Amino acid sequence: MARTAVVILLALLLAALASLLPPAANGQAVDAKCEYTRRAGGHGYKHPVGVRRITVDAGGAGDFVSIQTAIDSVPDGNTMRVIVRINAGTYIEKVVVPASKPYITFQGAGRDVTVVQWHDRASDLGPDGQPLRTYNTASVTILANYFTAKNISFKNTAPAPMPGTQGGQAVAFRISGDKAFFFGCGFYGAQDTLCDDAGRHYFRDCYIQGSIDFVFGNARSLYKDCDLHSTAQRFGSVAAHGRRDPCERTGFAFVNCRVTGTGRLYVGRAMGQYSRIVYAYTYFDSVIAPGGWDDWDHASNKSMTAFFGMYRNWGPGVDAVHGVPWARELDYFAARPFLGKGFVNGYHWLTPDV
Repeated sequence: MARTAVVILLALLLAALASLLPPAANGQAVDAKCEYTRRAGGHGYKHPVGVRRITVDAGGAGDFVSIQTAIDSVPDGNTMRVIVRINAGTYIEKVVVPASKPYITFQGAGRDVTVVQWHDRASDLGPDGQPLRTYNTASVTILANYFTAKNISFKNTAPAPMPGTQGGQAVAFRISGDKAFFFGCGFYGAQDTLCDDAGRHYFRDCYIQGSIDFVFGNARSLYKDCDLHSTAQRFGSVAAHGRRDPCERTGFAFVNCRVTGTGRLYVGRAMGQYSRIVYAYTYFDSVIAPGGWDDWDHASNKSMTAFFGMYRNWGPGVDAVHGVPWARELDYFAARPFLGKGFVNGYHWLTPDV
Protein backbone atom coordinates (compact mmCIF):
# COMPACT_ATOMS: atom_id res chain seq x y z
CA MET A 1 0.00 0.00 0.00
CA ALA A 2 2.86 2.36 0.85
CA ARG A 3 4.43 1.88 -2.60
CA THR A 4 1.05 2.53 -4.24
CA ALA A 5 0.69 5.76 -2.28
CA VAL A 6 4.17 6.89 -3.36
CA VAL A 7 3.38 6.17 -7.02
CA ILE A 8 0.13 8.11 -6.81
CA LEU A 9 1.90 11.00 -5.09
CA LEU A 10 4.60 11.10 -7.81
CA ALA A 11 1.97 11.03 -10.54
CA LEU A 12 0.13 13.96 -8.98
CA LEU A 13 3.39 15.87 -8.61
CA LEU A 14 4.32 15.31 -12.28
CA ALA A 15 0.85 16.40 -13.40
CA ALA A 16 1.16 19.55 -11.33
CA LEU A 17 4.55 20.35 -12.85
CA ALA A 18 3.23 19.69 -16.37
CA SER A 19 0.42 22.15 -15.80
CA LEU A 20 3.00 24.89 -15.27
CA LEU A 21 4.54 24.40 -18.71
CA PRO A 22 3.35 26.27 -21.81
CA PRO A 23 0.74 24.21 -23.68
CA ALA A 24 3.04 23.76 -26.69
CA ALA A 25 6.08 22.73 -24.69
CA ASN A 26 7.33 20.36 -27.35
CA GLY A 27 6.73 22.86 -30.12
CA GLN A 28 4.65 20.42 -32.14
CA ALA A 29 2.18 18.70 -29.82
CA VAL A 30 -0.44 21.39 -30.29
CA ASP A 31 -0.77 20.34 -33.95
CA ALA A 32 -2.67 17.27 -32.82
CA LYS A 33 -5.51 19.55 -31.67
CA CYS A 34 -5.57 21.64 -34.84
CA GLU A 35 -7.46 21.05 -38.05
CA TYR A 36 -5.71 22.10 -41.24
CA THR A 37 -7.29 22.65 -44.61
CA ARG A 38 -4.95 21.52 -47.38
CA ARG A 39 -4.36 24.37 -49.77
CA ALA A 40 -4.86 23.89 -53.48
CA GLY A 41 -1.59 22.57 -54.84
CA GLY A 42 -0.47 21.40 -51.40
CA HIS A 43 3.23 21.78 -50.68
CA GLY A 44 4.21 20.99 -54.24
CA TYR A 45 6.30 23.10 -56.53
CA LYS A 46 4.55 24.42 -59.63
CA HIS A 47 7.33 24.35 -62.17
CA PRO A 48 7.79 27.41 -64.35
CA VAL A 49 7.69 26.92 -68.09
CA GLY A 50 10.91 28.09 -69.74
CA VAL A 51 13.55 30.62 -68.70
CA ARG A 52 14.00 34.28 -69.55
CA ARG A 53 17.22 36.14 -68.74
CA ILE A 54 17.53 39.90 -68.50
CA THR A 55 20.34 42.14 -67.25
CA VAL A 56 20.24 45.28 -65.15
CA ASP A 57 23.28 47.52 -65.27
CA ALA A 58 23.37 50.97 -63.70
CA GLY A 59 25.86 52.14 -66.33
CA GLY A 60 23.64 51.22 -69.26
CA ALA A 61 25.43 48.04 -70.36
CA GLY A 62 22.36 45.84 -69.81
CA ASP A 63 18.73 45.60 -70.84
CA PHE A 64 17.63 47.99 -68.08
CA VAL A 65 19.30 50.58 -65.85
CA SER A 66 16.99 50.06 -62.87
CA ILE A 67 15.65 46.96 -61.16
CA GLN A 68 12.07 48.18 -61.01
CA THR A 69 11.87 48.78 -64.77
CA ALA A 70 13.12 45.21 -65.26
CA ILE A 71 10.35 43.93 -62.96
CA ASP A 72 7.79 46.05 -64.81
CA SER A 73 8.75 44.27 -68.05
CA VAL A 74 7.57 40.91 -66.62
CA PRO A 75 3.92 40.30 -67.52
CA ASP A 76 1.25 39.71 -64.90
CA GLY A 77 0.51 36.02 -64.52
CA ASN A 78 4.10 35.17 -65.41
CA THR A 79 4.83 31.43 -65.75
CA MET A 80 8.53 31.58 -66.74
CA ARG A 81 11.57 31.59 -64.47
CA VAL A 82 12.83 35.14 -65.00
CA ILE A 83 16.48 35.50 -63.99
CA VAL A 84 17.31 39.16 -63.43
CA ARG A 85 21.07 39.47 -63.51
CA ILE A 86 21.97 42.61 -61.55
CA ASN A 87 25.50 43.75 -62.30
CA ALA A 88 27.79 45.27 -59.67
CA GLY A 89 26.67 48.68 -58.50
CA THR A 90 24.58 50.52 -55.93
CA TYR A 91 20.95 50.80 -57.04
CA ILE A 92 19.24 53.59 -55.09
CA GLU A 93 15.61 52.79 -55.66
CA LYS A 94 12.55 51.32 -53.99
CA VAL A 95 11.57 47.98 -55.56
CA VAL A 96 8.31 46.02 -55.43
CA VAL A 97 7.67 42.59 -56.98
CA PRO A 98 3.86 42.26 -57.05
CA ALA A 99 2.02 39.03 -56.25
CA SER A 100 1.08 38.66 -59.94
CA LYS A 101 4.74 38.06 -60.94
CA PRO A 102 6.04 34.79 -59.47
CA TYR A 103 9.25 32.91 -60.43
CA ILE A 104 11.59 35.92 -60.37
CA THR A 105 15.26 35.53 -59.41
CA PHE A 106 17.59 38.37 -58.42
CA GLN A 107 21.14 37.27 -59.30
CA GLY A 108 23.75 39.71 -58.03
CA ALA A 109 27.48 39.81 -58.66
CA GLY A 110 28.25 39.39 -54.94
CA ARG A 111 26.68 40.79 -51.81
CA ASP A 112 29.61 43.18 -51.33
CA VAL A 113 29.29 44.70 -54.80
CA THR A 114 25.60 44.52 -55.79
CA VAL A 115 23.46 46.62 -53.43
CA VAL A 116 19.86 47.82 -53.52
CA GLN A 117 19.07 50.58 -51.04
CA TRP A 118 16.49 53.13 -49.97
CA HIS A 119 15.92 55.21 -46.83
CA ASP A 120 12.27 55.26 -45.70
CA ARG A 121 11.29 55.27 -42.01
CA ALA A 122 7.93 54.44 -40.42
CA SER A 123 7.38 58.09 -39.46
CA ASP A 124 7.98 59.35 -43.00
CA LEU A 125 4.87 60.49 -44.85
CA GLY A 126 3.60 58.47 -47.79
CA PRO A 127 1.81 59.66 -50.94
CA ASP A 128 -1.46 59.94 -48.98
CA GLY A 129 0.10 62.25 -46.43
CA GLN A 130 -0.03 59.61 -43.69
CA PRO A 131 2.94 57.94 -41.98
CA LEU A 132 4.22 54.95 -43.95
CA ARG A 133 4.34 52.66 -40.90
CA THR A 134 6.80 49.81 -40.66
CA TYR A 135 5.78 47.37 -43.41
CA ASN A 136 5.72 50.04 -46.10
CA THR A 137 9.27 51.26 -45.43
CA ALA A 138 10.97 48.29 -47.10
CA SER A 139 13.59 49.16 -49.68
CA VAL A 140 12.60 45.94 -51.48
CA THR A 141 9.20 44.26 -51.08
CA ILE A 142 8.43 40.81 -52.47
CA LEU A 143 4.75 39.86 -52.62
CA ALA A 144 5.14 37.09 -55.23
CA ASN A 145 5.67 33.37 -54.69
CA TYR A 146 8.73 31.37 -55.80
CA PHE A 147 11.14 34.28 -55.44
CA THR A 148 14.89 33.66 -55.28
CA ALA A 149 17.78 36.00 -54.47
CA LYS A 150 21.48 35.17 -54.69
CA ASN A 151 24.65 37.13 -54.01
CA ILE A 152 23.06 40.53 -53.49
CA SER A 153 22.53 42.94 -50.58
CA PHE A 154 19.52 44.96 -49.49
CA LYS A 155 19.88 48.05 -47.31
CA ASN A 156 17.83 50.67 -45.57
CA THR A 157 20.17 53.60 -44.98
CA ALA A 158 17.92 55.54 -42.58
CA PRO A 159 19.88 56.45 -39.44
CA ALA A 160 19.51 54.17 -36.45
CA PRO A 161 16.88 55.48 -34.01
CA MET A 162 17.70 56.30 -30.42
CA PRO A 163 16.30 53.78 -27.91
CA GLY A 164 12.64 54.50 -27.25
CA THR A 165 12.20 56.68 -30.33
CA GLN A 166 8.88 56.25 -32.11
CA GLY A 167 8.70 55.88 -35.89
CA GLY A 168 12.31 54.88 -36.42
CA GLN A 169 11.57 51.45 -37.91
CA ALA A 170 13.26 51.13 -41.31
CA VAL A 171 12.94 47.85 -43.22
CA ALA A 172 15.57 46.84 -45.77
CA PHE A 173 13.70 43.84 -47.17
CA ARG A 174 10.19 42.44 -46.83
CA ILE A 175 9.24 38.96 -48.01
CA SER A 176 5.51 38.20 -48.02
CA GLY A 177 5.40 35.58 -50.78
CA ASP A 178 5.54 31.82 -50.26
CA LYS A 179 8.42 29.41 -51.09
CA ALA A 180 11.31 31.87 -51.31
CA PHE A 181 15.01 31.00 -51.25
CA PHE A 182 17.94 33.29 -50.36
CA PHE A 183 21.59 32.38 -50.78
CA GLY A 184 24.63 34.54 -50.05
CA CYS A 185 22.53 37.65 -49.46
CA GLY A 186 23.09 40.60 -47.13
CA PHE A 187 20.42 42.52 -45.23
CA TYR A 188 21.52 45.78 -43.60
CA GLY A 189 19.57 48.17 -41.41
CA ALA A 190 18.96 49.10 -37.79
CA GLN A 191 15.50 48.60 -36.31
CA ASP A 192 13.42 45.96 -38.19
CA THR A 193 15.96 45.19 -40.92
CA LEU A 194 14.37 42.03 -42.34
CA CYS A 195 10.59 41.74 -42.39
CA ASP A 196 10.10 37.99 -42.70
CA ASP A 197 6.41 38.57 -42.99
CA ALA A 198 4.55 35.48 -44.24
CA GLY A 199 5.10 32.25 -46.15
CA ARG A 200 7.82 29.57 -46.14
CA HIS A 201 11.39 30.73 -46.67
CA TYR A 202 14.91 29.34 -46.59
CA PHE A 203 17.89 31.62 -45.91
CA ARG A 204 21.33 30.09 -46.36
CA ASP A 205 24.77 31.67 -45.93
CA CYS A 206 23.24 35.11 -45.43
CA TYR A 207 24.40 38.10 -43.37
CA ILE A 208 21.76 40.03 -41.40
CA GLN A 209 22.66 43.21 -39.54
CA GLY A 210 20.61 45.44 -37.28
CA SER A 211 19.94 46.63 -33.76
CA ILE A 212 16.36 45.97 -32.64
CA ASP A 213 14.19 43.06 -33.83
CA PHE A 214 16.27 42.89 -36.97
CA VAL A 215 14.48 39.71 -38.02
CA PHE A 216 10.74 39.97 -37.44
CA GLY A 217 7.41 38.75 -38.79
CA ASN A 218 5.17 35.70 -38.79
CA ALA A 219 6.71 33.52 -41.50
CA ARG A 220 7.86 29.91 -41.23
CA SER A 221 11.55 30.27 -42.03
CA LEU A 222 14.78 28.35 -41.73
CA TYR A 223 18.02 30.30 -41.34
CA LYS A 224 21.02 28.06 -41.92
CA ASP A 225 24.70 29.05 -41.70
CA CYS A 226 23.76 32.72 -41.31
CA ASP A 227 25.53 35.58 -39.49
CA LEU A 228 23.31 37.66 -37.22
CA HIS A 229 25.24 40.81 -36.35
CA SER A 230 24.10 43.44 -33.88
CA THR A 231 24.95 47.13 -34.11
CA ALA A 232 23.01 48.04 -30.94
CA GLN A 233 24.64 50.65 -28.73
CA ARG A 234 22.81 49.64 -25.55
CA PHE A 235 20.11 46.98 -25.63
CA GLY A 236 18.96 45.25 -28.80
CA SER A 237 17.26 42.09 -29.99
CA VAL A 238 17.76 39.62 -32.81
CA ALA A 239 14.37 38.10 -33.62
CA ALA A 240 10.73 38.89 -32.89
CA HIS A 241 8.18 36.35 -34.03
CA GLY A 242 4.48 37.15 -34.45
CA ARG A 243 2.68 33.78 -34.20
CA ARG A 244 -0.77 34.66 -32.86
CA ASP A 245 -2.49 31.27 -32.61
CA PRO A 246 -1.27 27.85 -31.43
CA CYS A 247 -2.51 26.29 -34.67
CA GLU A 248 -0.33 28.49 -36.88
CA ARG A 249 2.57 26.49 -38.30
CA THR A 250 4.89 29.47 -38.30
CA GLY A 251 8.21 30.02 -36.55
CA PHE A 252 11.85 30.96 -36.98
CA ALA A 253 14.54 28.28 -36.83
CA PHE A 254 18.20 29.37 -36.70
CA VAL A 255 20.55 26.46 -37.35
CA ASN A 256 24.36 26.63 -37.30
CA CYS A 257 24.29 30.42 -37.18
CA ARG A 258 26.49 33.01 -35.43
CA VAL A 259 25.23 35.81 -33.15
CA THR A 260 27.82 38.57 -32.77
CA GLY A 261 28.17 42.34 -32.55
CA THR A 262 27.66 45.05 -29.94
CA GLY A 263 25.20 45.96 -27.20
CA ARG A 264 23.33 43.60 -24.91
CA LEU A 265 21.03 41.40 -26.96
CA TYR A 266 17.86 39.46 -26.41
CA VAL A 267 17.97 36.57 -28.84
CA GLY A 268 14.18 36.42 -29.15
CA ARG A 269 11.09 38.44 -28.30
CA ALA A 270 7.48 37.28 -28.22
CA MET A 271 5.83 39.67 -30.66
CA GLY A 272 2.89 37.26 -30.92
CA GLN A 273 1.11 35.44 -28.10
CA TYR A 274 2.40 32.07 -29.40
CA SER A 275 5.75 33.25 -30.74
CA ARG A 276 8.02 30.36 -31.80
CA ILE A 277 11.82 30.70 -32.11
CA VAL A 278 14.44 27.95 -32.00
CA TYR A 279 18.24 28.16 -32.07
CA ALA A 280 20.28 25.02 -32.77
CA TYR A 281 24.03 24.46 -33.17
CA THR A 282 24.43 28.26 -32.98
CA TYR A 283 27.35 30.29 -31.63
CA PHE A 284 26.55 33.13 -29.21
CA ASP A 285 29.22 35.72 -28.56
CA SER A 286 29.43 37.48 -25.18
CA VAL A 287 26.77 40.05 -26.13
CA ILE A 288 23.67 38.31 -24.77
CA ALA A 289 21.60 40.24 -22.21
CA PRO A 290 20.89 38.60 -18.86
CA GLY A 291 17.84 36.41 -19.34
CA GLY A 292 18.41 36.09 -23.08
CA TRP A 293 14.72 36.28 -24.03
CA ASP A 294 11.93 38.84 -23.68
CA ASP A 295 8.14 38.38 -23.56
CA TRP A 296 7.57 41.75 -25.29
CA ASP A 297 5.13 43.56 -23.01
CA HIS A 298 5.39 41.80 -19.62
CA ALA A 299 1.58 41.93 -19.38
CA SER A 300 0.14 39.20 -21.63
CA ASN A 301 1.61 36.11 -19.94
CA LYS A 302 3.39 35.23 -23.17
CA SER A 303 5.95 33.34 -21.14
CA MET A 304 3.21 30.72 -20.70
CA THR A 305 2.39 30.41 -24.41
CA ALA A 306 5.50 31.31 -26.41
CA PHE A 307 7.85 28.52 -27.50
CA PHE A 308 11.52 29.44 -27.22
CA GLY A 309 13.86 26.50 -27.68
CA MET A 310 17.58 25.78 -27.80
CA TYR A 311 19.52 22.75 -28.94
CA ARG A 312 23.27 22.20 -28.62
CA ASN A 313 24.30 25.85 -28.89
CA TRP A 314 27.72 27.12 -27.83
CA GLY A 315 29.94 30.14 -27.24
CA PRO A 316 30.63 32.55 -24.36
CA GLY A 317 27.06 33.88 -24.40
CA VAL A 318 25.28 30.55 -24.33
CA ASP A 319 24.65 30.51 -20.58
CA ALA A 320 22.69 33.76 -20.81
CA VAL A 321 20.49 32.22 -23.51
CA HIS A 322 19.28 29.83 -20.81
CA GLY A 323 18.43 32.74 -18.55
CA VAL A 324 14.67 32.25 -18.21
CA PRO A 325 12.86 29.05 -17.22
CA TRP A 326 10.38 29.25 -20.11
CA ALA A 327 13.16 29.03 -22.72
CA ARG A 328 14.12 25.39 -22.65
CA GLU A 329 16.86 23.11 -23.88
CA LEU A 330 15.32 20.62 -26.30
CA ASP A 331 16.17 16.99 -26.70
CA TYR A 332 16.87 15.66 -30.18
CA PHE A 333 13.31 14.50 -30.83
CA ALA A 334 11.83 17.89 -29.93
CA ALA A 335 14.50 19.75 -31.92
CA ARG A 336 14.48 17.55 -35.03
CA PRO A 337 11.46 19.19 -36.78
CA PHE A 338 13.32 22.51 -36.78
CA LEU A 339 16.75 21.35 -37.95
CA GLY A 340 16.34 20.83 -41.70
CA LYS A 341 14.53 22.11 -44.74
CA GLY A 342 11.58 19.88 -43.91
CA PHE A 343 10.60 22.63 -41.44
CA VAL A 344 9.61 24.77 -44.43
CA ASN A 345 8.36 21.78 -46.51
CA GLY A 346 11.52 22.35 -48.54
CA TYR A 347 11.74 18.81 -49.90
CA HIS A 348 8.68 19.66 -51.99
CA TRP A 349 9.91 22.92 -53.56
CA LEU A 350 13.66 23.40 -53.03
CA THR A 351 16.04 21.77 -55.50
CA PRO A 352 18.01 18.80 -54.14
CA ASP A 353 21.33 20.68 -54.16
CA VAL A 354 20.05 23.38 -51.77
